[in-house]
Amino acid sequence: MREGGKRSVTMPKSMVQIQRCDVEQCSYNKNKECHTMAITVGGPQDPCPSCDTYVAIGQKAGVPDVQGAVGACKVSACQFNESLECSAQNIVVGLHDGHPDCQTYRKR
Repeated sequence: MREGGKRSVTMPKSMVQIQRCDVEQCSYNKNKECHTMAITVGGPQDPCPSCDTYVAIGQKAGVPDVQGAVGACKVSACQFNESLECSAQNIVVGLHDGHPDCQTYRKR
């Protein structure tokens, strides 16, 4: 038990991996692989399932031996969204109208 009498919960599910990222100008991208621990897909005002973790600062970032994964999905209209968690087998991130989007998104 944790402090305060609350139980800790073991997560039975692993995070959904980013199979490929075609947004090569992102600082976390190396050889079409994402190297951040986790991305957030979508935001409160986003009409698209955009990668909210995208950053292009002119230098490489992330952890070289880490394959990126989906930490949270805020796109409630996606069929893979279950309680803000992604349930897809894996995802692909690519450019859409000049910004990075989750290409695996499927409307409910």
